[in-house]
Amino acid sequence: MTETAQEAPGALTERRGNVLIITLNRPEARNAINAAVSTAVGDALAEAQADPEVRAVVITGAGDKSFCAGADLKAISRGENLFHPDHPEYGFAGYVSHFIDKPTIAAVNGTALGGGTELALASDLVVAEERAQFGLPEVKRGLIAAAGGVFRIVDQLPRKVGLQLILTGEPLSAAEALKWGLINDVVPDGTVVDAAVALAERIAANAPLAVQASKRVAYGVDDGVITGDKGGWDRTMREMKVVFRSEDAMEGPLAFAQKRAPVWKAR
Repeated sequence: MTETAQEAPGALTERRGNVLIITLNRPEARNAINAAVSTAVGDALAEAQADPEVRAVVITGAGDKSFCAGADLKAISRGENLFHPDHPEYGFAGYVSHFIDKPTIAAVNGTALGGGTELALASDLVVAEERAQFGLPEVKRGLIAAAGGVFRIVDQLPRKVGLQLILTGEPLSAAEALKWGLINDVVPDGTVVDAAVALAERIAANAPLAVQASKRVAYGVDDGVITGDKGGWDRTMREMKVVFRSEDAMEGPLAFAQKRAPVWKAR
């Protein structure tokens, strides 16, 4: 029987030597995140952590339109859970709060707005195609970037550059992202996975225990948790509960669906 889109795994995995490639596998939905994606990615990361032969991980998106379009709004409208059902602590996409010792590289093969940018922010390194775009447009829809975006963007960019992205919701080109140090490299369209794997192989050539220990120290990790992120997550959850219940949070997506300008009420 032919596998349907509903039955297809949310993410695919491929090994190239000591590198594990994880591919978000919903090209028909611009790789928007639902529970199937979160489960497949979260499980793949857990397996990478446990496998001593995996020394680096590359994450990318299927198709040629989008790296990741963020959360699956249709799934949300149906009341579906977007997280890994057994490991909600892994966070959005099974990724953004799922720390592993192995270095992770985002291979951004198209637009990465909203949740797509949050996946890039959660990665150790980022390689992007020339056409890639980054940004946190949530405020344009009455929402906030609740998958780590709001606090991570100001850590990884000069504060005023990060704040401009958060407060305007406007995108950043790959070239601009490189200029500000948000990403590590820009490569021609269609070559990003090979470029990310080549970077991963340069890492994998080094002593794995030394690489992993260095990553833990760099992030301030204790018992598998980035201790410095706790305050950011606590504040995000507290603010999200208020914002997401507001009238404006309902108006933003509705106005988008109706192709009109939103009418904000600040309530």
